[in-house]
Amino acid sequence: MPGTPRLSIIIPTLDEAATIEELLTRLTPWEADGVEVLVVDGGSLDDTVARARPLASTVIVRAPGRARQMNAGARLARGHHLLFLHADTRLPRDAVRVIASALSSEHCWGRFNVRLEGRHPLLPVIAGAMNLRSRLTGIATGDQGLFMTREAFVVAGGFPDQPLMEDIEMSRRLKRQSPPACLTEKVTSSGRRWDQQGAWPTIRLMWRLRWRYWRGVTAGDLAQAYRHVR
Repeated sequence: MPGTPRLSIIIPTLDEAATIEELLTRLTPWEADGVEVLVVDGGSLDDTVARARPLASTVIVRAPGRARQMNAGARLARGHHLLFLHADTRLPRDAVRVIASALSSEHCWGRFNVRLEGRHPLLPVIAGAMNLRSRLTGIATGDQGLFMTREAFVVAGGFPDQPLMEDIEMSRRLKRQSPPACLTEKVTSSGRRWDQQGAWPTIRLMWRLRWRYWRGVTAGDLAQAYRHVR
């Protein structure tokens, strides 16, 4: 239908005042090119919402929880294609074009390669391992900029309402519809958790969480055991 955005970018936020203006300023020129930008805040205690309102197409506040926030944004979004973007992740310049190209083929969803930005010297190695693991398994993480058709999102039932691993579970659901488009173009994501918590402790924690989730431990139980993760 006329006026329908070709892409809706949905950004869940929680206390992201330090990063949200830079991100939205980068996205603002795209709105004139048929891109809708929605910010879904989870009740920030800082001025994330006030900073976002002048720069985004739509800003709403919903109950906290990344999955809930992304689902709420998807329900309001008008685009044929949906991109779920973390507030500390920056897209490549040609993101709109490559997403449209990827979703016009046999793929109904996909993700970008990721580059981690930060001080730790191991970040390039960690990013390379994330990209390789994702290509081999067909599982993507939120840091990689998950995108999909609206129809694929609906068929998948949206993101599962769970406090952790919602991106892993969503990837599993989407894989039933098609393999992912694994784009070599890179998003740039913050490496702050590796900088702040140390590379090896963070790697061990992430693998421990994934292993226990694969073994059948629920996301709720994992969140109780690892409250500091999110």
